[in-house]
Amino acid sequence: MKKTPNISEAEWEVMKVLWSTSPATANDIVKKLSGKTHWKRETIRTLINRLVQKKALAFEKKGRQYHYFPLVTESECVKAETKSFLKRFGKSSVEPMLAAFVEEEKLSPERLGRLRRILKEAAEKNKKK
Repeated sequence: MKKTPNISEAEWEVMKVLWSTSPATANDIVKKLSGKTHWKRETIRTLINRLVQKKALAFEKKGRQYHYFPLVTESECVKAETKSFLKRFGKSSVEPMLAAFVEEEKLSPERLGRLRRILKEAAEKNKKK
């Protein structure tokens, strides 16, 4: 199993662009992020290069342009972040974290239904153990 790279908060913003639209050139990424952030072009290019070094992104050269695409999925990165969180705060933090998430976020009925199914499946697995 490959190791999911550790991605900083700023790098997440670049990854989100590429998870939604891929492949994309550096200029495409700069355009998408310039409306959301106050980062300069050079900052965004630095973040892209870091992600390539971390093997979170790869690129294909087409003419004079590099077209970037993710090597890791959003789901893989979320799972890695969750494991990191639990390692730092311990398993006892799961319940308060989930409660805070559900209370603070406006979740659609579909997402609430999915959470219910996940919790129900977890409860059934625990009964069998």
